[in-house]
Amino acid sequence: MKDIAYYADLLGIDLSESMIEQFNTYRDMVIEKNKVMNLTAITDPEEFALKHFADSLSLIPAAAATNIFSSKNVSMIDVGTGAGFPAIPLKIACPNIQLTLLDSLSKRIKFLDDVITSINLNGITTIHSRAEEGGRNKDLRDNFDIAVSRAVASLNVLTEYCLPYVKVGGLFISYKSQDIEEELESSKRAIKLLGGELEDVINFQLADSDISRSFVLIRKTKPTPKAYPRKPGTAKKEPL
Repeated sequence: MKDIAYYADLLGIDLSESMIEQFNTYRDMVIEKNKVMNLTAITDPEEFALKHFADSLSLIPAAAATNIFSSKNVSMIDVGTGAGFPAIPLKIACPNIQLTLLDSLSKRIKFLDDVITSINLNGITTIHSRAEEGGRNKDLRDNFDIAVSRAVASLNVLTEYCLPYVKVGGLFISYKSQDIEEELESSKRAIKLLGGELEDVINFQLADSDISRSFVLIRKTKPTPKAYPRKPGTAKKEPL
């Protein structure tokens, strides 16, 4: 069976037996909860291992040159985390991450709290909030080394959601499908306006699959103007 241990080996990520147990328990909890709450369309264990776990973890080898996962106590927020992807897999594999999970649906946050307790994760916080409201919270704004998002939205919208959380000098990393040239072009203004610079686009072929991924790395070079993020819903209706 092509499970998380199989894909971690292909990715060059060393997982302990206890980490593999955490992944398996997490998977089982998502699949079970999915019977009563929409968390994922993927319930086959092998497909789950590839499209949720391996996909989430692929950032580690893809961004190896940045050394972001070798830093002690690196702080990360997953904006619009949903069922916890990509951040919980990253946290399991890199326990040094000080993680915050933010989502707008309280039922998802309660589920994630149950996961955190069940698989015994430490150094992790959950927050029930819309991205725009959290980005204006003084306890969260300019507070993280890294913001990640695997959410489905255009890059200019995601940048408005996520960059306010990042410290100057930190990174916003967006998980994207590989063909993003047009999206990058249309996001240039938003990235600059929000205090960021496009640092890199890392193309990555997911191990033993035909799935291609692009990681967009946006470096925060100056504070995000106080006007951003705008009121909830505005970024989608009127993208920068």
